[in-house]
Amino acid sequence: MEKIRTETYLTVIASLMVNAVVFGVGAIAILSIPAVEHYVRFLLPAWIAISLVIAPFIAFKIAPRMRLRYWRDQDRVHI
Repeated sequence: MEKIRTETYLTVIASLMVNAVVFGVGAIAILSIPAVEHYVRFLLPAWIAISLVIAPFIAFKIAPRMRLRYWRDQDRVHI
C-alpha cells in the first residue's frame, strides 16, 4: 500500500476549512440580497456544489505554505 504524501494531507485539511469559508461567504451574500429571495431554494444548493468544487483548488495553493520548509526557503531567498 502506497503512503499518502504530506502535501495531500495538508490539502485535504485545508480544503475542509476553505470550503467552510467559501460557503459561508456565498451563503451570506445569497441570503442578504433581497432581489434573489425567490431563487434562494435553487441558489443555496448550487452554491454548496460550487464551494465543494472550488475548495480543493484553493487549498492546493494554500497547502505548501503550511509547511515549515516553505518559510525556511523564503527566508533564504530574502537574505
